[in-house]
Amino acid sequence: MHTVPSIRALHALRALTRLTASASKYTPAIPRAVSSPLQLALRPHHRTFSTTPSLSVTLNQLRTRLGSRKPKKLRHAVSPALSAAKRPAMKGVCLKVGITKPKKPNSGQRKTAKVRLSSGRVVSAYIPGEGHNVQQHSVVLVRGGRSQDCPGVRYHLVRGAFDLSVQIRYQEAEDDMIADCAF
Repeated sequence: MHTVPSIRALHALRALTRLTASASKYTPAIPRAVSSPLQLALRPHHRTFSTTPSLSVTLNQLRTRLGSRKPKKLRHAVSPALSAAKRPAMKGVCLKVGITKPKKPNSGQRKTAKVRLSSGRVVSAYIPGEGHNVQQHSVVLVRGGRSQDCPGVRYHLVRGAFDLSVQIRYQEAEDDMIADCAF
């Protein structure tokens, strides 16, 4: 005659096969004093009431999520030529000055320049402000920071450094202030 195991014995067998996600991944479910599942089934069963869920995981969860955590992808640099050299700005020589059309919702003509940096890399840089005096062979200072609506433009030229003059309206205001102070 075949006997049906009690519910307590089934729970004991289930506890033996359950994996817990604790500090050490494989902790035994049976206390050290108990040697067999039958003795565990015969012990009085005390159930703990806790509001926190048990930390049991399936083998698939252990294999995919807990077993092999992938490292986070590093963010790529906004201005790679400067971040590779660990410099906030770099001197460069203009190779070509041109106009770039902005991305889809915007329209206009953005002034850009191809610049050969002192490191040897050739990059495309945005010329900020209205009007400029940059031409081929001008020496300019290039800082990081992309132009949001121009594809491929990841650098800005610095106004007032080397051959790139300050914006005309600021230059006129400065000249007026100097003229007022002189008299």
